[in-house]
Amino acid sequence: MATYNKRGYKPKTKVEKEHDIEEGSTTAEVFNTLDETASKTELFVEKNQKLILIFIGVVAVVVLGYLGFNEFISKPKQEAAMNDMFQAQKYFNEAVNGVEQDSLFNLALNGGEGKYGMLDIISEYSGTPSANLANYYAGTAYLRLKDYKNAVEYLSKFKSEDEILAPLAKGNIGDAFVQLNQPEDALDYYEEAASMRNNDYTTPMYLFKAGTIALELDKAGKALDFFEKIKEEYPNSTEAGKVDVFIGKAKVLASK
Repeated sequence: MATYNKRGYKPKTKVEKEHDIEEGSTTAEVFNTLDETASKTELFVEKNQKLILIFIGVVAVVVLGYLGFNEFISKPKQEAAMNDMFQAQKYFNEAVNGVEQDSLFNLALNGGEGKYGMLDIISEYSGTPSANLANYYAGTAYLRLKDYKNAVEYLSKFKSEDEILAPLAKGNIGDAFVQLNQPEDALDYYEEAASMRNNDYTTPMYLFKAGTIALELDKAGKALDFFEKIKEEYPNSTEAGKVDVFIGKAKVLASK
């Protein structure tokens, strides 16, 4: 039988043949390793199939439960809370701006005309944003009614990232501690309220309150820092207009 060579074909050398054999062996090892890994994975899945399915089921239940809770329970609950809170907010606003403040603050707390008060909102809609906000309203109402312990209790439950309400809540707690004759606690809350946000309303207001309490506690150096910060950083604030007298007083006391 006749044989022929392709054009340009050269017989393989011994080295080339050995290289081809080695390359083939390496490829075979790779495929063998993959086959072994796949077999082990299959065995693991087969052996633990029940546990894997249970795990997947638990994850699915948690995810679906969370989505369902938000859509069908949490969201409607918050909407209902907002609706029921409307009258209590109205009483509160009227109390702040009106003359019969005590009776209106009591209505804001306990409700009236068959409507919920803030205490009802906190109880009935626990965990909702409205219940959280009701803690602020309730605490502030108690502060105005001179029930300082309840003011501290409810204001302490209020959590917020709001630019104004967050420091106001801390500052109101400070006001309550002043009335409870606990100036050290009041100073702590005034300092916290002043440092929580940087704005021209709450920051200088609580720096000033912190300064006046610090003077009472014979902490003139600390008071001076608060007052000078108002003068330097908040020159357009209401407090800046009266702070020079307090700076002078603090300097005199600090030099003694």
